[in-house]
Amino acid sequence: MPPAPRKQTRIQRRNRRTILDAALDVFSQHGFRGATLDQIAEVAGLSKPNLLYYFPSKEAIHLALLEGLLDIWLAPLRAIDPEGEPVAEILAYVRRKLELSRDYPRESRLFANEVLQGAPRLGPILEGELKPLVDATAATFEGWARAGRIADLPPHHLIFSIWALTQHYADFEVQVRAVLDEGHDPYAEAGAFLERLFTKLLTP
Repeated sequence: MPPAPRKQTRIQRRNRRTILDAALDVFSQHGFRGATLDQIAEVAGLSKPNLLYYFPSKEAIHLALLEGLLDIWLAPLRAIDPEGEPVAEILAYVRRKLELSRDYPRESRLFANEVLQGAPRLGPILEGELKPLVDATAATFEGWARAGRIADLPPHHLIFSIWALTQHYADFEVQVRAVLDEGHDPYAEAGAFLERLFTKLLTP
């Protein structure tokens, strides 16, 4: 029987968090291909050998970030209640997705960069976790539409539209803030706009 893994010390846990946070900055700015271990070590304030003590490669750091991000990203989808009031449940999902863009913009850009590259590291996880959950949610939406509780819309494309209209504010944050007048809160305005948009769209 192999020995149980040694529990990390407080300093080791702190250093691991520091590395992941630094890597998130570097990957979200430069993408996977443009990022280097030297850049991550510099932002983390650690030596490269010290960084390699915690993660054996750039790929290992990137995958650790993506796996943690996927849990955050899927939580709002899992929170949809098939027994709830359909329009309210979908609007709550829209709000949660917009809040994720507001609170986790670097993570959103990291995810977008990975997908734009063909999801070489995240592909198997997307097929293994994301697809069944999206299919189940689409089946719920389809059932609500058949019962006349929401408009009859292609359910997968409804989900894609929610992703596109909420994640845009994180992935294109610089563009959004450049276009809006100074002092505008894009997320407050977006929340009111998206609620009105989807309420009208979903009404049978």
